[in-house]
This record gives sequence, structure tokens and C-alpha cells, in this order.
Amino acid sequence: MLNMATGAAIAFGLGFLYFVGAIPAGVAAGAPIWLAAISAWAGYSVGALVVLLAGAPLRDWLARKLKIPVERDSSKLIWRIWEKWGLAGLGLLAPVTIGPQAGSILALAVGERAVRVFVALSLGVIPCCVLFAILVGFGVKIAR
Repeated sequence: MLNMATGAAIAFGLGFLYFVGAIPAGVAAGAPIWLAAISAWAGYSVGALVVLLAGAPLRDWLARKLKIPVERDSSKLIWRIWEKWGLAGLGLLAPVTIGPQAGSILALAVGERAVRVFVALSLGVIPCCVLFAILVGFGVKIAR
């Protein structure tokens, strides 16, 4: 039981910071695949929520610290995704590219409402959770 809780906590924590490694690490620590996936999803969603609720000072600090390009620049992949698919594209690709914190900052920078950003990021990570859980179940190495 302790290994299962530890694995879930690890998946949650990594989901908050580094989603790609969250499910494999949670499973390696003892959580069942389904629990690791749900915990990673919850951690990722909380990562977005923290930035959305924290306010402008934290968002500005994170943008500087993580070097997030809040000005539109078509040479950057994330801005090309935004121009082509908007918030839905950001929600689907942020888990494997820039993460929930940077995704929240970018979406807010272009004027999206916080509720819409949270919903898009929280729902957009679900396909990644399912895919990564399946890959981990088959023993495919997805994180280093």
C-alpha cells in the first residue's frame, strides 16, 4: 500500500513539473498504471491551475525564468501551433513540449480566459495520459 501511495505521489509531482516522465516513474515506484496516469493528470492540471491563480507577478517571474516567448514569433514551434490550432492545439501539445506552467502563461499572454486555459490544458493532457499508460504497460521506454 505504501508503494502504491508513493508511486502516486511521484507521478503527481512529476506531472506537475515533467509530464513525460511522470507515469513511468510512478509505475516504477509501485503505483498501478491506472493510478500513475490519474495522478500524473492531476499533477499536470494543478501545475496549470497554480499559474492561473497565482497572478501576474508569478507569471511574469516564470516567463523570465523559463525564457517563455510571450511575444508572437512564428519561428518558434509553439507559436506556429497556436496560429494553426489555437488553444486546442496548445492543450494537446503542451504536455510533451512546454508543460502546463508555460502553456498557461502563453495562453494568458494572447488574451485567453483562465477558465478556458485550465479546461484546455486539463483535457488536452488526457490523450497523452492514455498513450503513455499504454506504452508503459507494453514496456516501452518513454523517458530517460
